[in-house]
Amino acid sequence: MSSEISTKGLGQPVSVGSISKELKKLWEGNEASTNASLMNFLIYTEEADQLVANSEMIQALTKEHACRALLIGMDRGAPESSVEAWITAHCHLAHGKKSICSEQVSFLLKGKSLGRLRNTVFANLNSDLPLVFWWQNELTDLFEERLFRVLDRLIFDSTTWADPKASFAKITEAREQAGTKMVTQDLAWTRSYHYRLAIAGLFDDPVAQKGFSKIETVTLKAHPDQRTSALLLLAWVIEQSGWELIEKNEDRFSLKSKDGQAIEAVIEWDEEGAPLSLLSLAGPNCEVKVMRQKGNTHLCHALCTDGHCIDFSGPADSDEPAELVASQLSRGGKNSLFLAVLPQFLELL
Repeated sequence: MSSEISTKGLGQPVSVGSISKELKKLWEGNEASTNASLMNFLIYTEEADQLVANSEMIQALTKEHACRALLIGMDRGAPESSVEAWITAHCHLAHGKKSICSEQVSFLLKGKSLGRLRNTVFANLNSDLPLVFWWQNELTDLFEERLFRVLDRLIFDSTTWADPKASFAKITEAREQAGTKMVTQDLAWTRSYHYRLAIAGLFDDPVAQKGFSKIETVTLKAHPDQRTSALLLLAWVIEQSGWELIEKNEDRFSLKSKDGQAIEAVIEWDEEGAPLSLLSLAGPNCEVKVMRQKGNTHLCHALCTDGHCIDFSGPADSDEPAELVASQLSRGGKNSLFLAVLPQFLELL
């Protein structure tokens, strides 16, 4: 793998010991640009050939979120240990005049870790700024206490995990050890943001509210790669509705409302569909649903109850992880709803 890793576009190669000096020279040589940082933003991957793609994502993200970006690619299978580094800046015009720039430091670490990930992170942070850490793909043994204790926000995508149950156990343990300081953000949860807004908005309709107690079925359609996204969305429906999970049989779930109404929920998988393509709640003469076609940037909202039918459209969540990260950073918050839904999700999982 090591010989095939592309570093084209990462910027100017520098020695690890001279990073600070070279960054200073970079800014001194460009009087037309302003160095801006609101946070430390770190992307870590053990698929080191993703470094260049991650640099491209940072370039897009810094249009709205100025930061000191640290990209770390770890090639743990390399036969010998080494560290390479590059620096660059991503600049965007402010009011058509002066450039506002975010600096980026990229690292390629090869061979055994021996604490090099943690040391690389600590040595290159802007200590006055919060640390947002995007851990890509599987959580490994390098996700350990001395690292996650310094994080302000941890971003991950549970849809990429081979064993979500085991990885969520690591996240839960990390939260307990890090305390309330570390905010956790699962992109699988972020993908359902506009679905949740849409369903909640439809049930603001008094006629829909009247039919809510009669709901008998919940149908959710999703791409097979988005299993945790689908389960998180279903867990949200159950939690917000005050329902109880009675029995689960693969992708079918028997539920009960507070009034004792039996509800059957099913998840259907569509390899040709959008990450989330349908959420429907239906009962006698009443159906509330949100739909999305693959590639469409909008959701279709539909409500039909007792002859009262309306259809309209609204925004959909992006399919691109970097855009999901950017939208979550714009909203901020501590993701308290995600934490409230998590126990129900783990039960479904």
